[in-house]
Amino acid sequence: MTGAVTGRTLVAGVGNVFLRDDAFGVEVVRLLAEQPSPPGVEIRDFGIRGVHLAYDLLNGCDLFVLVDAAVRGCEPGTVTVLEVDPPGPSPGTVPLIDAHGLAPDDIFLLLASLGGRPGRSLVVACEPADVSAGMGLSEPVQAALPHAVHAVQDILARTAARPASERLSQSRGRCMRW
Repeated sequence: MTGAVTGRTLVAGVGNVFLRDDAFGVEVVRLLAEQPSPPGVEIRDFGIRGVHLAYDLLNGCDLFVLVDAAVRGCEPGTVTVLEVDPPGPSPGTVPLIDAHGLAPDDIFLLLASLGGRPGRSLVVACEPADVSAGMGLSEPVQAALPHAVHAVQDILARTAARPASERLSQSRGRCMRW
């Protein structure tokens, strides 16, 4: 499905809970799921199931919010919101798939290779401090959880307040820091 207006918003947390700060996205959606969400909003933990996420996105969504740990060169615990422009299908290109560890770019490439494309796509990212083997978030990433939850809630509130025609015509490539 490409470009169809569905009224659906998907907030997806991804990450590996056995690699310390990589569990950031999973922890954020766990906290979000404990609170009421607006109509049409699905909050889901995809963990390391990037292929499942790509297939879920084939159902279409007007707004896709991906929550993940991402090395961006900032101080550990820094939460950023990035608006991304997912790639379109590229004839003859087949993405290399690791079913248990797709990075956000890989998820978008796989989705494009399957003929899908979400509507507006945002990544709520946190700079990790430690992605070594082990469980539990580092102190700066743990402290960033409420900021990320607020960022997602703010995105959802702003989206709900806009007319549908305005929601799909956002500028691309902006980076907002929370």
